[in-house]
Amino acid sequence: MQAGELAVYFALVFGIIVLPGMDMAFVLGNTLAGGRRAGMAAVVGTMAGGLCHMAMGVLGVALVLQLVPGLFTFMLLAGALYVAWIGVSLWRAPAGALELGSPAQASPASAFRGAMLTSLLNPKAYLFTLAVVPQFVHPERGSVWWQAAALAVITAATQAGVYGSLALLAARSRRWLESDAGSQRLMLRVVAVLLIGTAAFTAWQGLQ
Repeated sequence: MQAGELAVYFALVFGIIVLPGMDMAFVLGNTLAGGRRAGMAAVVGTMAGGLCHMAMGVLGVALVLQLVPGLFTFMLLAGALYVAWIGVSLWRAPAGALELGSPAQASPASAFRGAMLTSLLNPKAYLFTLAVVPQFVHPERGSVWWQAAALAVITAATQAGVYGSLALLAARSRRWLESDAGSQRLMLRVVAVLLIGTAAFTAWQGLQ
C-alpha cells in the first residue's frame, strides 16, 4: 500500500475516533470508576473490538448489517442501552466510590469485556468498514488480508493514542477526586450524564 493512501486512511480514522461517542464515554467512565488500570483495560477492549470489526468487515458481516436494517437498529439500541446502564450505575454510586479498594470500582477484566462489548454493539463501525476499507484494499497488489491488517494496525494505534491519552488524564483527575467526596460525586454524575446522553443520542439516531 502507498504511504499517501495510508495517510488518508489515518486522517479518516482519527477524525472518527476523536469525536465523542460511546467508546470514548465508556473509557472515561471506567477510568473514573476503576482507575488507570481499568481505563487502560477499556482502551485495549475497544481496540480488540476494532480488530473484530475489521476481520468481520472483510468477511462480509458489514454487508449483512446493511442489507438487514432491523439488525442494524437492534445492535444500535442494544449498545445504547448498555452504555446507559453504565451511566445509571455511576449516577447511583455512593460518595467514596473512587476510594482505593472500593467495591464500586470497575476491575480491569470487566472493563475490558465491557469495552469490547460496547465496540462490537456499534453497527456504525461495521458500516464504516464496509464503506471505507474497500477503497484502500486492492486485490491486484497482493493479499487482501495483509492490506487489511495494515489498516487494522493504523486503527488500533489511533485508538490507543486517543483513548489512552483520555484514560491517563482521567486517572490523574481521579487521584485528586479521591480526597474530595463532594467533587467526586459531582464528577461521577457529570460522567453519568455524559454516558446517558450519548446513549440517548445514539438511540435517537437509530430510530430515525
